[in-house]
Amino acid sequence: MKKSLKKIGNANPVMTQRFGADPYAMVYEDRVYLYMTGDDFIYDETGEIKENNYSNIYTINVISSSDLVNWTDHGSVYAASEKGAASWGTNSWAPAAACREIDGKMKFFLYFANGGNGIAVLSSDSPTGPFTDPIQKPLVSRETPGCASVTWLFDPAVLVDGEEAYLYFGGGVPSPEQAANPGTARVAKLGKDMISLDGEPKTIENVSYLFEDSGINKINGKYIYSYCSNFSVPWEKKEELGFECGEIVTMEADEPMGPFKQGKGILKNPEAFFGVGGNNHHCMFEFHKQWYMAYHSRILEREMGVLKGYRSTNIDRVTISEDGTITPIQGTEKGVAQVGTLNPYERQMASTMAVMAGIRTAPYGENSVRYGSGDMIVTGISTGSWIGIYGASFGSEGAQEIQFEIRGKQQGKILVYMDIPEGKAVAEIEAAADSEEEFGTVAARLAATVTGTHDIFFVFEGEGYELKSWKFC
Repeated sequence: MKKSLKKIGNANPVMTQRFGADPYAMVYEDRVYLYMTGDDFIYDETGEIKENNYSNIYTINVISSSDLVNWTDHGSVYAASEKGAASWGTNSWAPAAACREIDGKMKFFLYFANGGNGIAVLSSDSPTGPFTDPIQKPLVSRETPGCASVTWLFDPAVLVDGEEAYLYFGGGVPSPEQAANPGTARVAKLGKDMISLDGEPKTIENVSYLFEDSGINKINGKYIYSYCSNFSVPWEKKEELGFECGEIVTMEADEPMGPFKQGKGILKNPEAFFGVGGNNHHCMFEFHKQWYMAYHSRILEREMGVLKGYRSTNIDRVTISEDGTITPIQGTEKGVAQVGTLNPYERQMASTMAVMAGIRTAPYGENSVRYGSGDMIVTGISTGSWIGIYGASFGSEGAQEIQFEIRGKQQGKILVYMDIPEGKAVAEIEAAADSEEEFGTVAARLAATVTGTHDIFFVFEGEGYELKSWKFC
């Protein structure tokens, strides 16, 4: 078996088939959708990996989960550049997402930074796309009132609060002398259409040692603005301030546009937990009455032996005390506990996984290929590749058969294991596809009825075939 880039049993990072930075979560119909900056390796003329300077990023990676450990890969939104929806833009950094019913129909919105010089907005009828640009220009630019002098006009966050919605953005330190109070955070009311501004942006006052990374949540009736502190926080003042360099810090207000009162640090720089740090970027979200923190770290590239600043997303639990304050969050590789179980009797996309090694995902279908996101298939299979799924509940009656949707030009085998990817397989399927273009169903009886709750592992032999979905019967 090929070596995974995360330990079996761990939930972090949430995705290892590619990078995903600056995570933003949207909960819709009992699923969490994560949108992430599409970090991608930059190479020099000799083929060596260069330090990540974010210049080649024009995609937004999308995954979703109903249990926070098994994530379905929905691909990469072509957000900016000539191929992207916002073809006028050059980069797509730090996405934010929201949904809202408009004219009787649910619409989905992606906000992202065009480098450090403005905010774009895309819209879709689905949380996974296709996303298009409804205004064909920046939503926020340096021509927007009050924004010309914002050092970094980026890192949006969005809050839908009843009938109103708000956009938060900005960051950067204009000069060393202004490090303690840069004055570069902004908030603006969004129009009812979510693709326009309703009034001029306002400065969020007295954001102590602001660096970047807007966050916004409504918790227990209070508006919690959060951000990453800059790297000029004096060491001797960390106790007085309640935070240090590169830490996620909170502020609180009674109204969505402030005024905000300074709070404390809640998530230290990832270096404190994983030994490698850098910029710190986060979002908080509530799912099944529990709050969570999504943030990025460099543990995926650490396992790859790269250490060039390429980021991946983690999720850990948030604890809110009785007085409403958020207790310091611990970054872990173990991650969060599974919320519920996965149903193996429902057809699951093969791109749904908790852990894997030696596979890739690719867009499937006309829209996904054109726009980058949507349905995905598992490809790049070779002997020793595998996929793991956590916590599938087979119930008391149990499963007796497994089915796969397969296509390809060569033959191989899929070995199905329960709990650990070795020992005696419960099924062995001949991955003999009838077509290179169309997916067909192959099935196999299980060696014994499977009951109860188990982790599932698919271990592959051979190559030249691809998977679309699977289900137990």
